[in-house]
Amino acid sequence: EIARVIPVIKALRAALPKEVIISIDTYKASVAAKALDAGADLINDIWGLRHDPAMAHIASERNVPVILMANMRGYQKHEIISDIVRFLAGSIDLALAAGIAWERIIIDPGIGFGMTLEEDLTVQRRLGELHALGRPLLLGTSRKSHIGRILGGLPVSERLEGTAATIALG
Repeated sequence: EIARVIPVIKALRAALPKEVIISIDTYKASVAAKALDAGADLINDIWGLRHDPAMAHIASERNVPVILMANMRGYQKHEIISDIVRFLAGSIDLALAAGIAWERIIIDPGIGFGMTLEEDLTVQRRLGELHALGRPLLLGTSRKSHIGRILGGLPVSERLEGTAATIALG
């Protein structure tokens, strides 16, 4: 993972203005640390700081924003919105306990990560309820499988318009 992403981050940082934010999408603290050294600006953790205990400390030490995603893979679900709120509230607690500033926390409901089509659609329809957590929301629906299924089984390469629609609705 390090061998794949570090050269790309270095090249992007060299080619782009500093105002362009580069995110490292990983759940491994060692990868996040090297990516930040290479020029990444924020950490996007698809396990909401729950996979690698050192991840929260890296974000705190480096004073960078962190995106906490609700990952429902293997999670015993009951009602998807309350499950996501509970998952994200726990991740926020982990972030705050590690010293990550409240202002540096962004949440992601994790559409497409361990949810059924119906659950993905419910989350999309009820995004506003996540404002109860008081954090900015990242909506990551780009070319996800639920878009393909809704559009009759379209392949990833043909989901751009569907992605645009989910973002507009969000």
